[in-house]
This record gives sequence, C-alpha cells and structure tokens, in this order.
Amino acid sequence: QVQLVESGGGLVQAGGSLRLSCAASGRTFSSYAMGWFRQAPGKEREFVATISGKGINTDYANSVKGRFTISRDNAKNTVYLQMNSLKPEDTAVYYCAARFLPIATLTREYHYWGQGTQVTVSS
Repeated sequence: QVQLVESGGGLVQAGGSLRLSCAASGRTFSSYAMGWFRQAPGKEREFVATISGKGINTDYANSVKGRFTISRDNAKNTVYLQMNSLKPEDTAVYYCAARFLPIATLTREYHYWGQGTQVTVSS
C-alpha cells in the first residue's frame, strides 16, 4: 500500500510559478513510477507528467512541455512538479498517483492516488 499526500497548491497570477510536492508512505518508493494528473471543473482527469522509479525516464503532456518539470527525491519519498509560466487553463485540482513500474500516461494504469491540491491561475 502507498499513501500519497499532495501540497503546494494555491492561487497565482498568469506567468507565475508553483511547485507541487507529493509525499509518499512506504519503504519501496523507488519501485513506483509516479505521475501527476489534473482535473478541471466539468472535465475528465488528464495526464500531466510521469517519472520512473529512479528518475531516469520522464514524459509530459504536450500542453505542459517546456513549462513543467517532474522530479523525485527517493531519499525523501517525495515527487515534485515544478510549474512555470502558468496559464489560466492550468487551473485544476492536481493529483499525485503511483503505480508499480513502469511509467504510464493513462489514469486507469495508476493504483494509488492522493487527495489532490487546488491550483488556480488568474489572468
């Protein structure tokens, strides 16, 4: 079992930055690929970024490439999402998710989910 707790969300102006964190329980954190997803009101949950267990492989949604960076610190059981050049369309609840290797981009491929953190970007 893996428990995930996100933090770092908030209100930011367009063009600004935020860093989300996701703290995971358990002693086998490096065995899990981690992902960030988001869900805007009235829309389905969508993939944002994913990172492999040792942080070697990453993948991003086209909408965030060049603006967002996913990283992890396995010594701290934490995965991060650095979000730069934020746009109003980035407004959503952001969720952290985990799956037992390898990386994946589909919601249904992840087994464990956090409770989400709200990110609001004002224009």
